[in-house]
Amino acid sequence: MTTLFRLVFWSILICMLFVTVTASLERGIFEAAGKLWQDGWFRATLADAYFGFLTIFIWVAYKERQTAARIAWFILFMTLGNIAISIYILIQLHQLKTGATFDQLLVRRT
Repeated sequence: MTTLFRLVFWSILICMLFVTVTASLERGIFEAAGKLWQDGWFRATLADAYFGFLTIFIWVAYKERQTAARIAWFILFMTLGNIAISIYILIQLHQLKTGATFDQLLVRRT
């Protein structure tokens, strides 16, 4: 199961890096923002993405014991989005012991 998750989150990370770099080379984010903000669907999609980042962060805040780690991941999630989320989950998968269950991925370590 962890192999499948690693494949999925490596794929997400690589795709997000590709799309982000390609878009950045085409046009700067601040250049595009003024035009895009006028579109209601852009605002709805942006809100949906950030509420998703916040949802994942709530899980991370539960898992992580150190306040500094919580703050760092919050900043990374809100600035890098799914790039940071994929990295976080890949780190968690890497730290799992061989034969660990999916439950052990989700819960706080003791």
